Amino acid sequence: MRAAAFASIGGPEVMKVMNFPDPQAGPGQVRVRVKTAGVQHYDCAVRSGWTPQGVDINLPQIPGNEFAGIVDQVGDGVTGFSVGSEVLGFATLNCYAEYVTAPADQIVSKPGNMSWEEAGGLTGNGQGAYIALKAIGIGLGDTVLINGAAGSLGAFAVQLAKEWGAKTVIGTASESNHDYLRSLGAVPVTYGEGLIERVRALAPEGVDAAFDTAGAEGLRAAVELVKDKKRICTFFAYDLIEELGLRVVRGVRSAARLAELADLHSQGKLHIQIRQSFPLERADDAHRAIDTRHGRGKIVLVID
Repeated sequence: MRAAAFASIGGPEVMKVMNFPDPQAGPGQVRVRVKTAGVQHYDCAVRSGWTPQGVDINLPQIPGNEFAGIVDQVGDGVTGFSVGSEVLGFATLNCYAEYVTAPADQIVSKPGNMSWEEAGGLTGNGQGAYIALKAIGIGLGDTVLINGAAGSLGAFAVQLAKEWGAKTVIGTASESNHDYLRSLGAVPVTYGEGLIERVRALAPEGVDAAFDTAGAEGLRAAVELVKDKKRICTFFAYDLIEELGLRVVRGVRSAARLAELADLHSQGKLHIQIRQSFPLERADDAHRAIDTRHGRGKIVLVID
C-alpha cells in the first residue's frame, strides 16, 4: 500500500509517500480502505520527535490517528460491521495510508449525510473538545471562554458548550473569524492587549469556565477571569500548567463518544468546518498548513 510517512525526524519536508506491506485484520479487528484521514498537531509533534507515552515509533513511521473509509476485511470475532460498511474511527498511528487496521471498538458507522472529509476530521478534535468540556463541567447556564475558538478543536468546543446548555460562549479569534464564530453561537472577542477587560465587558457576571486551545495569553487571561481553577484546562500551553496551578486533563477516546458526536452532526447540531483538503502526496503541505496554527476549521488528507 501507499502511505505518507517519515523516515527521519524533522520538519514537514520529511513527509514522503512510501510503499508498505498491506496490513491484515487480526482477531477483533477490521481493515479499512481509507478515504480520508484527519491531520492534527499530534501528528506534527510525532514527526518532530515527540514520543507519546506508551507508543513505539518505528522509522519509517506512518502518522495519523483518525480516519474514515470502507471496511474491506473483517477479523475473527467482529460483529456489527461487514465488508462494505462505511465507517469512521481512530487509531494511535498509521492512518495516512491506503489501508489501516483498528479494533472494531474504535470505529462507528458513518452517517449518510456526513461527507468523507467531515468523517475523516471528526474523531480527534471532536473527542478532544468533548473530553475537555466534560472535565471542566460545562453545563446549563454557564458562561464559557474558549481560547482559539475558530480552529477545529475550538469550534467543536463552542458547539458542544452550546449544546450542553451554556448560556454564553465567548470565543477568542482574529477579527476575520468573528462572523464564523457568531454562526456557531459564540460571542467573538479579539486576541491581544486588553483581552481580560474585553471579556469582562461581555460577561459582567463573570466567567465560569475556560478551555484554551491556542496558547499562553488566553490561558493567563482565563486564570484571571475564572475563580475555580478546576474549571480551566488547556490542550496547548502544557508548559504553564504547573506555574498557573492547573490540572492536566487527559482522556481516552471511545466509540460511544464518537457515535454521539456523529449523531449530533446528523441532527444538524454539530458543524464540521473543513479548512483545506490535500492529496496523500501533499502530506508535507498539510503539515505546513497546520503548523502555522492559524486558520478556520479542519485539515484532512484525501486518500481515495
